[in-house]
Amino acid sequence: MAQLLPQALVAAIDELGKLPGVGARTAERYAYFLLRADSTTSQKLAASLTKLHTGVKSCPVTFALIDADEEVSSLYSDPERDKSLIAVVEEPLDIVALERTGQFKGTYHVLGGAISPIDGVGPEQLHIPELAARIEKDNVKELIIATNASVEGESTALFLQRYIKDKGLEVTMSRLARGIPVGVDLEYADQITLAHALEGRKAF
Repeated sequence: MAQLLPQALVAAIDELGKLPGVGARTAERYAYFLLRADSTTSQKLAASLTKLHTGVKSCPVTFALIDADEEVSSLYSDPERDKSLIAVVEEPLDIVALERTGQFKGTYHVLGGAISPIDGVGPEQLHIPELAARIEKDNVKELIIATNASVEGESTALFLQRYIKDKGLEVTMSRLARGIPVGVDLEYADQITLAHALEGRKAF
């Protein structure tokens, strides 16, 4: 059977289809869009992807993503940030979400995932010992556990609580308040969200 599409287009579709959340049809639309667009669009995209591994690295203290020429994250080195307050998140992009609120003035610590035995991720794969070292080094007063409201996120939060306690570290631990998002009907809220909404209810 004759090939229906040019090999170069098929190769682009195949590679785009490997991205998370991108199905076959979406990959085809992306590839066809790039083909129809000015060639500079594809060139800019290719150049930015090429620089991903050479231009980005992980902060050795917070494990946030930083420019390759930086020593540590600016959110850690900034003298205006409160080093005694750490928000513990699962992934680097979680920092972006918290920073957009404009409400948090502490620093961050990226675990690098969440405990998930089914995916082969245990505590030893996460940056937990480094967090304990930071608590002592920076005289941390409070940890805000900002892991996701999922089974894995909850398991990670509970493990952190036990780990810090077993280490004998004196630090206040809090959890981000969670509940029903604005605009969501009760019938569409999941069990975990509803449970936390009940636990965190307030008088009015």
